[in-house]
Amino acid sequence: QVQLVESGGGLVQTGGSLRLSCAVSGSGFYMMGWYRQAPGKQRELVAAITAVGTTNYGDSVKGRFTISRDDAKNTVFLQMNSLKPEDTAVYYCNVKRIAGSYWGQGTQVTVSS
Repeated sequence: QVQLVESGGGLVQTGGSLRLSCAVSGSGFYMMGWYRQAPGKQRELVAAITAVGTTNYGDSVKGRFTISRDDAKNTVFLQMNSLKPEDTAVYYCNVKRIAGSYWGQGTQVTVSS
């Protein structure tokens, strides 16, 4: 059974930084990523990274967020800089492998103005 444990969320002021981590049990994930969902909005892709290091970012976070992965530790990270109030949301870790797609429980990120 795949388990995802997220950490690093919290409250930060505009312009601040946070680093999210997602530790995953299991291996063989060809895609690891982060999504977010704000109240009243649909869940959206924040960033994703493939097993060979190819990255993809949502337009609203390009240049501010950086995704990385440590396959030795089965962990994916999201470094978030220059945070804005509109980044406030629950952030979910997602990993994919041939057997399926798996989600974390979510971690709240709140950016105060």
